[in-house]
Amino acid sequence: MGFLNACAFVITYIIDMGASVMLPIIIAILSICIGVKPGKAIRAGLMIGVGFVGMGLIVDMMNANMGPAAQAMAERLGVSLSIVEVGWPGMSGITWGSVVATIAIPLAIVVNLIMFATKLTRTINIDIWNVWHIAFTGAIAYAVTGKLWIGLLGVVFHSAITYKLGDLWAPLLSDYFGMDGLTAPHGASAYMAPVACAVDALIDKIPGLNKINISVERLQERIGVLGEPVVIGAILGTIIGFLAGYDPQGALPLGIKMAGVMVLMPRMIKCIMDGLLPISERAKEIMHSRFSEGENFHIGLDPALLLGDSEVVTAGILFIPITLIIAILMPGNRILPFGDLATIGFFIAIAVAVHKGNLFRTLISGSCIMIMTIWITNQTVPWTTALAVSVGALEEGGTLAAMDQGGCPLTYIFTQIFTQENIPGLIVIAAIYAVCMAFAVRHSKARAAEIAAEEAEA
Repeated sequence: MGFLNACAFVITYIIDMGASVMLPIIIAILSICIGVKPGKAIRAGLMIGVGFVGMGLIVDMMNANMGPAAQAMAERLGVSLSIVEVGWPGMSGITWGSVVATIAIPLAIVVNLIMFATKLTRTINIDIWNVWHIAFTGAIAYAVTGKLWIGLLGVVFHSAITYKLGDLWAPLLSDYFGMDGLTAPHGASAYMAPVACAVDALIDKIPGLNKINISVERLQERIGVLGEPVVIGAILGTIIGFLAGYDPQGALPLGIKMAGVMVLMPRMIKCIMDGLLPISERAKEIMHSRFSEGENFHIGLDPALLLGDSEVVTAGILFIPITLIIAILMPGNRILPFGDLATIGFFIAIAVAVHKGNLFRTLISGSCIMIMTIWITNQTVPWTTALAVSVGALEEGGTLAAMDQGGCPLTYIFTQIFTQENIPGLIVIAAIYAVCMAFAVRHSKARAAEIAAEEAEA
């Protein structure tokens, strides 16, 4: 027992230092273990740390500037939403405070290894930090039911689906993002992308709409410099500032800061990619040499890798006001999006790849994604509140919400099965999500076939 407690203390200690420290340590150790030279492994880990530090600074800047602008927009529209959502930074910290979270890391690894050994998945996850998404499902279930076995079952349930999502999205990362052999199985981007697959299939059937194709690249071709990401960021940021009621002294600086996001975010992602390259290449070498199906082996990494794409960054900024409008217009909504506004890109990153960079389709599917997210988040407020109270992060009588994970259909469906607090809601959301998953499987297979055909022709 003393050994287990010591292990738990070490794991918790490292986790508390955040992704910018935890991931470099893990990547460096793993790199050395699989044969990467120590100097190269240490440099790779540090580059990943630098990338995450840079991303953290950018996200903090967006929160500091976009948060007040978002609240000002809501106030100008005369809307009073009673619960301000804390976002993933707050919810991840609360999740790691649960007893389930410490168990979740080794349990998720065991599930991954069993599924890989039995060929139920071709994804090997090395993104240990984002196991918090998996842990959240278990922590919520445990906090609400009071039964540890249900919490651990929630970890297994979410883990298994996460690795299957990694398999589904690997062709998209290869085809659209140019990340061959990598996948992003975690978080809102992975579990909400099935909605985009269903929307994409529907739009394909609608004459006229199926011909519309808008992208940053096409905008650059048609309107020149005005279509460049840095200019788009400046324009969108300034417009949001004016919508918030700012004068030019407030709106124009906001525009410049959003232009900075468009330029700096891809550069931070490049640091992370440079750091991941050695372990990725070495892992693929090992798998190709030892397994006959090595070419189908995918390394699961942080979805932050996807935020360097100009279409993703553009859509992420556009969805700041769109998400607020959805929250304002949605009947019965009590949630004021706040903490996750700066990271909306995580919700729609894979959706961008589903639509092959078509911004028009992304705006439609992204709206559906945010509607479902806010809808579920409202229903999980009692659960996220119970979790926060159970770990001492919130006093009795308070309320807490977060769109990232709090709006996760996987967590909602699993926990609702055991609590049965809202059977009609469970049936509706489960049915919608099952249909979307069917479209996701079909879409992934079609994309993989397209890649195979292109490689054969080459």
